[in-house]
Amino acid sequence: MIVVTGAEGFIGSCLVARLNQDGFNDLVLVDDFGAIENRERNLEGKKYTALVERKDFFDWLNLNTIELEFVFHIGARTDTTESDEQIFKELNVDFSKRLFKVCANEGIPLVYASSAATYGDGAFGYDDNENGLNQLQPLNPYGRSKNEFDIWALAQEKQPLFWAGLKFFNVFGPNEYHKKRMASVIFHAFHQIQNEGKVKLFQSHRPDYKDGEQMRDFIYVKDLCDVCIYLMHHRKNSGIYNLGTGEARTWNDLVSAIFMALGKEKNIEYIPVPEDIREKYQYFTEANMDKLRSIGYTNKFLSVEDAVLDYVKNYLLPGNFE
Repeated sequence: MIVVTGAEGFIGSCLVARLNQDGFNDLVLVDDFGAIENRERNLEGKKYTALVERKDFFDWLNLNTIELEFVFHIGARTDTTESDEQIFKELNVDFSKRLFKVCANEGIPLVYASSAATYGDGAFGYDDNENGLNQLQPLNPYGRSKNEFDIWALAQEKQPLFWAGLKFFNVFGPNEYHKKRMASVIFHAFHQIQNEGKVKLFQSHRPDYKDGEQMRDFIYVKDLCDVCIYLMHHRKNSGIYNLGTGEARTWNDLVSAIFMALGKEKNIEYIPVPEDIREKYQYFTEANMDKLRSIGYTNKFLSVEDAVLDYVKNYLLPGNFE
């Protein structure tokens, strides 16, 4: 039996699909079901044993730990614009600590979602060096909550037999439609192109970057799920790991790939970065992936062009779900 928290969400539901693909159907899916309108479509066609409401999860866990083989803790509050620190403390820190302790006490392997938001403006680089976590300066409560838990997990004397915290970089792919403003730029750009025939990107306000040449490490959700499955089977080398592709690409590259997938002429309009976020706007992120590679992960990550083509052709255009 495998638990997936956040199972009705973007990454969680794609992971459920990936587990089903490999024949893992004895799944217990945990979430605040029905909290977001129409999100239940993410679970259509999926195979699982039970749905457990987040508020009832630890009661369920107390009765079922003996049958539990693995936990994927993907659920979290992920809105980077949310300013209420207490929400993040309850959902991203306290809930995760409680689950970590259960897994440690019962010998249950655990993979959980951390975030590249922990790196803040990147002043200290993007290396998943566990000794440097205390010096990181996340720019928002979401990033701070993720870094706080990473630090706490590493400090625990009693730990699960295996655990890994994955610092997700810019993830995109099917099943993210419900995220609204927090959905990927690919999702929003696709709809802009369909509705207006053009895409709006932020101008550069730095002389060392041209408009649209700001760079991010974009990772397709299917590649992310492949790493999760690898770690479920690997079950050694516990710790914190980056999860991007290791290759930063520009916003112009990303949008060009969408126009290409749609067979349309590129049409980009550059707009100013809002002043209230201009000082905190990131111009570059790129995951150092050496650590994951060093424990034996050899799969190649899809290029932006190949990943966008799959997303557009197989999901966005026909309105399909993973």
